Amino acid sequence: MKRLARILPVILSLVLLSGCGYNSLQTKEEAVFKAWADIEAALQRRGDLIPNLVETVKGYASHEKETLEAVVNARSKATSVTMDAESLSDPAMMSQFQAAQGGLSSALSRLMVVVERYPDLKANQNFLDLQNQLEGTENRINVARQRYNAVVSDFNGSIRKIPEKFTNDFILHLEKKEYFKADEAAKEVPKVKF
Repeated sequence: MKRLARILPVILSLVLLSGCGYNSLQTKEEAVFKAWADIEAALQRRGDLIPNLVETVKGYASHEKETLEAVVNARSKATSVTMDAESLSDPAMMSQFQAAQGGLSSALSRLMVVVERYPDLKANQNFLDLQNQLEGTENRINVARQRYNAVVSDFNGSIRKIPEKFTNDFILHLEKKEYFKADEAAKEVPKVKF
């Protein structure tokens, strides 16, 4: 009987801990960090492609210097604002990061308008290849943002549900993560003029 009295608390503790969500919360937080790293990788790819795109366009549209400079400046700003996984719970830092990335997206949109105005640019195969690469990269960034928001939703929901909530409140103390939100300018319908 004494032996059972010693073993019973150990067995009970194992049963209670197996359902507390400690491991699943750790796994979900790591998924958030991985999704954020995927966004950073896609943004890095875009940052690497832009200088090539700008140089190609410069060769054909030197008279659109202002637009090209805006893209270069926006890229510089976007790459100067960095955010690591520890900052994912900071709304101000997330907002600053998103504003810098939004400025770059806006500058790239203006550059694409320049391309539409000058058919000679479209005839250049190198430019078309770079434009396709950039478009594919923008799509990858969008998919990475959506995946990030999905894992943030899963994580944030988990730290609010019982029994994981108790595990988080008493043991882990993990903070809610910030979603990647659309830029305010994205709410306006783009105006296309020919």
